[in-house]
Amino acid sequence: MKPNIVFAFADDWGRYASAYRGFPGESTIHELIETPNFDRIANEGVIFRNAHVPAPTCTPCRSSILSGSYFWQTGMGAILQGARWDESIPTYPLLLEDADYHIGYTYKVWSPGVAINAPYGGARTAYESSGVAFNSFSHEATQIGAERGIESAKEYLYEEVRSNFDRFMASRPEDSPFCYWWGPTNTHRTWERGSGKAIWGLDPDDLKGRMPAFLPDVHEVREDFNDYLGECTAFDAGLGVILDRLEAAGELDNTIVVVSGDHGIPGFPRAKCNLYNIGTEVALAARWPGKIAPGRVIDDFVNLMDLGPTFLDVAGVEIPDSMTATSLLPLLESEVSGQVEPERIFVVTGRERHVASAREGHLPYPQRAIRTADYLYIYNFEPDRWPAGDPGGLDDLSAKPPSEEVLLAAYETAFSDLDKSPTKVWMIYNRAEEEVEPLFWLGFGKRPQEELYDLRSDPDYMTNVAEDSKYGEVRSELNSRLMAVLRAQDDPRVTESPPRFEQAPYAGPVPEEWFDVRSEKPSWSAG
Repeated sequence: MKPNIVFAFADDWGRYASAYRGFPGESTIHELIETPNFDRIANEGVIFRNAHVPAPTCTPCRSSILSGSYFWQTGMGAILQGARWDESIPTYPLLLEDADYHIGYTYKVWSPGVAINAPYGGARTAYESSGVAFNSFSHEATQIGAERGIESAKEYLYEEVRSNFDRFMASRPEDSPFCYWWGPTNTHRTWERGSGKAIWGLDPDDLKGRMPAFLPDVHEVREDFNDYLGECTAFDAGLGVILDRLEAAGELDNTIVVVSGDHGIPGFPRAKCNLYNIGTEVALAARWPGKIAPGRVIDDFVNLMDLGPTFLDVAGVEIPDSMTATSLLPLLESEVSGQVEPERIFVVTGRERHVASAREGHLPYPQRAIRTADYLYIYNFEPDRWPAGDPGGLDDLSAKPPSEEVLLAAYETAFSDLDKSPTKVWMIYNRAEEEVEPLFWLGFGKRPQEELYDLRSDPDYMTNVAEDSKYGEVRSELNSRLMAVLRAQDDPRVTESPPRFEQAPYAGPVPEEWFDVRSEKPSWSAG
């Protein structure tokens, strides 16, 4: 019997799970949350310590996973705002459907983009008739909880997950293997302020002394981060519902369950939409009894685009030549821990257009990076541009305190590649404070063409050593290796002059005729 495939994929969920506690070099933030269902997958299967996304922005990352290739190989799937899917590109779910798999999804797969979730069959394969309230978990739980109590509100949202999945299973042809994508967006902005404590009992001030060095360690920022951890906890609870339903159907042990997220935390500088670790590294675990030996830990560097060919490999479906990624099946089926495949010692990541250049008519902020065990090397192709988007209403960055109008502009338009958040507003408002100013410029300011960080001594990548002669050989070697991959994989940034990403429709404002087909208005904040 062919195995079933369930992929639980959280929007904007970086690597925050209790299963990562205690590993050398890991953040102590893992100690503050409990993710028993992710931990179950890891303990009964395998956990990856060096999983990274191909691009820390949702649609390009998802284009890569679905197509099993680098984001720049997916046509206009390589950008966020203005993305359009090229249906000539094979995707793993549609190939599985051709092989008689019953496919379906709930919540987000690929959007924003035209057509919505096209790489997964569009509306035809959606199972959301019980609602999408889980996507606004903290808002919904707060509102419903005011009348019924928090625990009752949680159960209401879990029932939505349960019912949507049950409808998917009920529509399954008898004895057909199935492939299901569960993609809640609650870990994406926005979330209810104070909800981490109110709903989950997490204390924001427990984060004191644990925050990354590039973030101000103040209550307002800690509370914002804490609310995000609450949403991570909610995702894990929903995952538990899916596991329970699989078990009740007698399908759990014939199902490979894979759990991950599409990039790091939103609304914090240097995180989502950036090639630093906090933007690209994600949780990844897989469970498949009889195939994956339990309790294994894999140190190999893996790119989530490898999941596309992996799922086909698992199902015994031929992997098309268009998939330039490499199946993880040999890693999953190995019985050893640590480094399994000696060649998997680095990962390449990148980004092109996110939100700012589409909304304001500006050009993208193009980056590529290579991450190894010891180093992070980033190449910024256009260092004269603003990595977080144009300052907009904050042209006078020395003004203090800013007027109410300037604050409003900051929240609505300035640095628009950084999601709206209390952290963003707090840092803008306090940017001239002596202790905040260097962190503000580190997160919001322009960057040099080359960045190199020695992660052995600088795990929070605070000191760029690209110009340090002591690291000259390392910088040269990493640049050469990165550019070799980009050329071999036909990245337009190095193989075209000018590259397509500098021209319409990849750059500049999104045409007026492009609309989000669900809202019938441009979906500027959907990434």
